[in-house]
Parts: sequence; C-alpha cells; structure tokens
Amino acid sequence: MEETTENLGEILERYWEQFLIALPRIVMAILIVATGILIAAWLSRILRQRLEGRMDDPLMGRFIANMLKVALIVLVIMLGLQAAGLSGVAGGLLAAAGATTVVLGFAFKDIGENFLAGIILAFNRPFNIDDSIKVGEIFGKVKALDFRYTHIKTFDGRDVFVPNGTLLQEPVENYTRDGFFRFDFMVGIDYDDDIDGATSEILRAIQEEPEVINEEGHEPFVITEELNVSTVDLKIFFWVNTDDYRKGALETRGRVMRNVKKRLLAQGYSLPADIQELKFYGGDPFPVRQPNGQHKQEDRNPVNKQQQP
Repeated sequence: MEETTENLGEILERYWEQFLIALPRIVMAILIVATGILIAAWLSRILRQRLEGRMDDPLMGRFIANMLKVALIVLVIMLGLQAAGLSGVAGGLLAAAGATTVVLGFAFKDIGENFLAGIILAFNRPFNIDDSIKVGEIFGKVKALDFRYTHIKTFDGRDVFVPNGTLLQEPVENYTRDGFFRFDFMVGIDYDDDIDGATSEILRAIQEEPEVINEEGHEPFVITEELNVSTVDLKIFFWVNTDDYRKGALETRGRVMRNVKKRLLAQGYSLPADIQELKFYGGDPFPVRQPNGQHKQEDRNPVNKQQQP
C-alpha cells in the first residue's frame, strides 16, 4: 500500500514538473490565440468598411470580411497548438477535419447546403441590399446576407430569415432590379361614350402625375379590354419607379386612379355601374316605390326587367 502511494506521488510529481516546463508554451499559445482572434476581428472590420465604401455591392464586402475572419481564427488556433508543442495535435485536427466534414455533411445536409448556397449567392445573386424581392409568399426588402440565411424585412414589419438554399431553388422576383414596375387597372365607360376621346383624356390624366415614368420603352398606354354587359372596359398601363416600391409606388398608383376618375367625370364621360337583370315569375303583383313616395302595383309577368343598382 505504501509502495503504491509512493508510485502515485512520483507520477503526480513528474506530471507537475512536465506541466511547469510546458507552462510557458501554454501561456504563449493562449496569448497567440487570444491576440489572433482580436486581430482577426479588427482586420475583418477594417476590411469590411473599406470594401463597403468602395464596392457597389455591400453584401459582397461583408461576406469577404467574414470569410477572412474565419480563416484567420483557424490559422491562429493552429499556430497556438504549434507554440504549445502540440504540433501532432494540430496535424491530427487537420486530418480529422476531412473525415469529420464527410460525416457532418451527411448529418447536417441542410446546414451545409445553405452554407454553400451562401458562398454562391455572395458572388452571383439576383438581388442587392434594399432590393424589394418576393420568394414564395415572402415579400420584402433584403437587409443582410449571412453564411446560412438571407435577412428579409417584409412590408408588414416581419423579420424573415430565408435559408440560402431556398433562394437558389425557388424563383426570386426582384421588383427593383432595373427600377421599373408596371401597374394596371380597369375603367368602364358607357357604350355611348367615345372610346378614342376617353383614351386621350386618360393619357392626359396619367401624364399629370410627375411620378409616372414616360420615356421610350416605358410609355403609358390604354387598350380596350372587354365589351362588358353595361360598360366598355378600358385597361390602363403605366410605369413607376420602384426604389420605394411598396409605399411610393402604391401611392402613385392611387393618385393616378383618382386623376383618371376626376378627369373623365369632368369631361362628361359616364362611369356606369354594372346592370343587374331581375326575372320575376308568377302573376302576383309586387309594390314599386316611385320617387314621389307613392306605391304602384306591378304584375309579375315572366319578362325580364333591368334595374340600375
């Protein structure tokens, strides 16, 4: 028993002596790793500021800066292990990283897919910061691109983080790519009204709105869409700037619709409502209220009667 205790004491003392010998290297390794992480964060921040100031694409600058930070942190960890005399551990980590990557690739397939998609989107993507995009049912402005997801601020105030893999697989509608978006709406005029005259008045009303674009390739125009039951339906098309798509563009659309209505009414054009056709069957009379308040009995003959609602 005493011999076992003496052996254990000798082993602990030997380990302690080895620890004291290695202590300076361990302290040096910790300092290297801590200092390297601080330097990596500082360099990444400086690089991001420089790139965002010089590049047209701020997402690209942010992504490159993050990649640099991760690479520097991995490098200083390897240097720290070397300084601590654990070069074999460093080599083992690098060797194990390859096998671990394969295993984790199967275990975390979606995470790896989104990470690779983030790298692809950093260099080739259909949108920029503050672009208005629609992915599936998600509609909003792009705020940030990360390794795994893209941050979209919807127009009703929600923060949605879309996996980057989804952006590569799903169609992305970009409403601000070229700065133009075409609106349309319908106006119904009476059959007795002049279609060409109404078209000219509508175009004049549209041109009164300064936010409507009127240049080559983006001119407003009007077509006869349909001969409806009680109206001749005219379909109006016009272009707006989409830098502020949701608020500015929709407000412009509302002003154009008001201007068209006011101008048509001012020029004597009718905007009739739909006519409803009522059929009455049987011979029993039914009361009809006249403008003077008197009642008149009408026979319910099986004929068609049209009323303006």
